[in-house]
Amino acid sequence: MSDKARKVEAFISLGGNIGDPSIAIEDALTALANKPGVTVTTRSRFYRTPPWGKTDQSEFVNACAGVKTTLTPTELLKTCLEVETSMGRVREERWGPRIIDLDILTYGDVTMDDPDLTLPHPYLTERAFVLVPLKDIAPDFQLNGTDISAMLEKLDTSEIVAMDQH
Repeated sequence: MSDKARKVEAFISLGGNIGDPSIAIEDALTALANKPGVTVTTRSRFYRTPPWGKTDQSEFVNACAGVKTTLTPTELLKTCLEVETSMGRVREERWGPRIIDLDILTYGDVTMDDPDLTLPHPYLTERAFVLVPLKDIAPDFQLNGTDISAMLEKLDTSEIVAMDQH
């Protein structure tokens, strides 16, 4: 990788609800930062959040991170999946319990709709558990002309609670 390689800003959400999710998120951030072509530049506070999609499970801990990367979107996805697998993530049911989950929310201004990766993330504007921590690190974030505060006004954030420390 050359020093002249173009670095793109991407935002990644992290979450889990098996074991100690706070430790899992810390471990995932460390693993991500140790991957070639990825620099973690910022991270949000951690939040306790209710489950989304499949609600009959334990609460989650969620956070977001900003990264600078020289990887392509597909390579970054592969890297995120490698981190999940190395931490013992097993995909058993959609939106079900997990030790760790890393989702690419945005990759620069790239828009794509491939079978394995859709950018921006298709549920980004519907998930308060993503938008609240994203606002910590990107308070001026906009998507399709709508700023993050306006996105959050449409969602219930009452059960999303900042944790004291992480």
